[in-house]
Amino acid sequence: MNWYQLRINDVLQKLETSKEGLTEKDAKERLTRFGTNKLAEEEKISKIKILLHQFISPLIYILLVAALVTFLLKEYTDASVIIAVVILNAIIGYIQEFKAERSVRALKRMLTPRTKVLRDGHEKEINSEVLVPGDIVLLASGSKVPADIRLLKTIELKIDEAMLTGESIPVNKITSPIREDSLTPGDQTNMAFTGTIVVSGRGRGIVAETGNRTVLGQIAKNVREAVKTKTPLQARLERFAKIIGIIIVGFSGILFSIGVFLHGMDITEMFMAAVATAVSAIPEGLPIAVTVTMAIGVSRMARRNAIIRKLPAVETLGSTTIICSDKTGTLTKNEMTVKLVYDEDHIYEVTGTGYEPKGEILRDEIPVELKDKESLLRVFRIGLLCNESNIYLEDSQYKVEGDPTEGALIVSAIKGGLNPEEERKIYPQIAIIPFESEHGYMATLNKHHNKKYIFIKGAPEKIIEMCTQFKTNNISQKKEILQIANTFAKKGLRVLAFAYKEAPDDMEELAHRDINLGLTLAGLQGMFDPPRPEVIQAIEECKQAGIGTVMITGDHAITAVSIAKELGIGGHDARVYTGKELETMSDEELFQAVKDVSVYARVSPEHKLRITNQLIKHGEIVAVTGDGVNDAPALKAAHIGIAMGKTGTDVAKEASDVVLADDNFASIFAAVEEGRVVYDNIKKVTLFLVSCGFGELIAILTTVSMGLHIPYTPVQILWLNIVTNGLQDVALAFDPPEKGILQRPPRHPRERFLNGIMIQKILIMGFIMAAGTVLLYIFNLMMGAPLKEARTEALTTMVVFQFYQAFNCRSERRSIFRMNPLKNPFLFFSMIAAIFAHLAVLYVPALQWIFGTVPLTKTEWAGIGVVTITIVIAVEIEKFIRRLRRRKTVFE
Repeated sequence: MNWYQLRINDVLQKLETSKEGLTEKDAKERLTRFGTNKLAEEEKISKIKILLHQFISPLIYILLVAALVTFLLKEYTDASVIIAVVILNAIIGYIQEFKAERSVRALKRMLTPRTKVLRDGHEKEINSEVLVPGDIVLLASGSKVPADIRLLKTIELKIDEAMLTGESIPVNKITSPIREDSLTPGDQTNMAFTGTIVVSGRGRGIVAETGNRTVLGQIAKNVREAVKTKTPLQARLERFAKIIGIIIVGFSGILFSIGVFLHGMDITEMFMAAVATAVSAIPEGLPIAVTVTMAIGVSRMARRNAIIRKLPAVETLGSTTIICSDKTGTLTKNEMTVKLVYDEDHIYEVTGTGYEPKGEILRDEIPVELKDKESLLRVFRIGLLCNESNIYLEDSQYKVEGDPTEGALIVSAIKGGLNPEEERKIYPQIAIIPFESEHGYMATLNKHHNKKYIFIKGAPEKIIEMCTQFKTNNISQKKEILQIANTFAKKGLRVLAFAYKEAPDDMEELAHRDINLGLTLAGLQGMFDPPRPEVIQAIEECKQAGIGTVMITGDHAITAVSIAKELGIGGHDARVYTGKELETMSDEELFQAVKDVSVYARVSPEHKLRITNQLIKHGEIVAVTGDGVNDAPALKAAHIGIAMGKTGTDVAKEASDVVLADDNFASIFAAVEEGRVVYDNIKKVTLFLVSCGFGELIAILTTVSMGLHIPYTPVQILWLNIVTNGLQDVALAFDPPEKGILQRPPRHPRERFLNGIMIQKILIMGFIMAAGTVLLYIFNLMMGAPLKEARTEALTTMVVFQFYQAFNCRSERRSIFRMNPLKNPFLFFSMIAAIFAHLAVLYVPALQWIFGTVPLTKTEWAGIGVVTITIVIAVEIEKFIRRLRRRKTVFE
């Protein structure tokens, strides 16, 4: 259907709708008929693919080759155990990967775009997926077009269609039909297409096509999102695991050569030992453990209102050093209440709080009679009519539909005695210029009796500059009004100025050129937006965590400083830079300034980008919040772009890494905490796997070098890998935050993952585990114990060592005796299960036969207990020394 060729009435008729929109009943019927408004369905989670993915690994190939060779050598027991290991590893990996994939997809669904529509004649917000042909959609600056729409009404509407046409210049939209045939989407200027972005202005249109029937749907029909990006940390860890793998395979080759060529051991036995050693020592569980840790982090952040859009953000959040935050709604409640009004005669106080329209207008604390206060009523009237929002009652609570600032102006007008419905009938709106940040004002064209008026509201310095008419019409009057605006701002109020002018009788459209001059000032309104109480605490905790907070706002400088002091940003003598000052500063000057400035006021989104770039040049890891279209460059430039979930535009959300569901600064800090937890837990998993593998490797290499039989059979080595690494590595991913995690300074982004401390710990722990195992093994052989008995004790010694090691790895400095084991129930109960599994291997006859074990005596258990406790003692001493050094450094 060539919708662009049809007149508006014909489109309404064909789609069986009206300018008031569909009814809810009609919408539900059409949703059943046309289906949801989604592009080609995302491929379902393939259980078979995830299962097969568990076998795509060089390590698994080694195991399968080993199983085949042992089968051909008629070592059926060994071959069966190897196959069992492969299957068990695949099951564990499958369960964890499937859960992680399902969790991340569920979170993606939380980010379903929202769209404003008319249903039953009322404006409401719905998920774009339930849009149907015939719906009337409202478009605003910064929103993504949710379907293919035939435009009914436009107000300076410009849409970026680069994704369809490749043209970067936004298209001016019209509403009249276009008669030409076979036009490309780029030439259909009365249409708005799915996925394109509203750059400026407002629009209203009829949904013509949804889902796969849209222009974008046709393009995307055969396209699927198949590429899954790995986070930098995941890529680093995979490279690290490969390097470790190569080293261990090299060691296995040396082991085989020493055993066969130096000591003349059986080739088959040494081959199996070499393969089993490699498989045991390689941390093959690391990639899946990292994936699970990331998925857990994403879920935890979502529970704390930070929804992750891009996985690298999880790890980057943990190293954030600066958070650049908007003020309104993020640091404050975004619950505006008008407190002071000025009408060029007097300053009046407005009582009451929130959006409940109850309160009085006072002068010198005495209620005023408003009937004779025409100039005061004019200020209220302009605030009410030059407005795109509404207030409504829901569950006995007054709420705002639209901008909270505009909601506050409606409430103050009602307190001033004006009735919104009556005023809108007496002064019907003919045209509008919506608020855009680059202009700093909003204007409407209204008719009253036989005359037309332009009403305007905006930033005081902007509006006062455009005014030519004042009460006394002298220069001192203009200065006096600016001074009053400053006085309001010093009290922490957000100040708006209001003006008007009479318009020509034949004016039907409103443009910027119509209001640049000749305005008459009506007055000022100052409103208060209280800081969020939880934000004050979050900013204090940021300081303790070594994270700086910077306020970047479009509000007046004095207001910004007042709120900053209340929140604890920048100290009592906080330096503030305004947009005007930034305009005159070079990038070099700004580079020098940003380190010492915590408050920026009256800035544009372009200034926000410059500030972000200069902070990054200082080596800071920068998180930036934003909600508007023009915030997108700063959100992309920052290490972490954070969009507002409630007030943010689709453009801002698309450019961001994180979306805040509640627009609250405290949620950013919570996400930073979770980012640190994720990084810590990945380090714990790595330390556990590598130190255990290193201990096993050294033990085997030592005994073979001495000409002894290896302390475990190949099957026992494989069992060791299952019982210690099967669940504990993944369980460490569920570890709760360590005490004091937020008192540590942020880690350096270039910090090596396997740093000096971790290498020292791996060496200490690995050598202790190897030494204890080898000493007990040699002691048993020297005392004349059978080889099977000596191997059983050696195997059990290493198993117990690794049980202790799982708890040792839960903290870099904190004693295990000060950590509640039940804080991580997954780890605790996986350990209990592993202990019973190993006891079964020692005491169940059938398992004794498979694994070549014998029951241990009480004396042997006592010996194992004495030897293995050394790993706890050694690690506790090492942690104690680190704590002492840290205290000494802090004291100095």
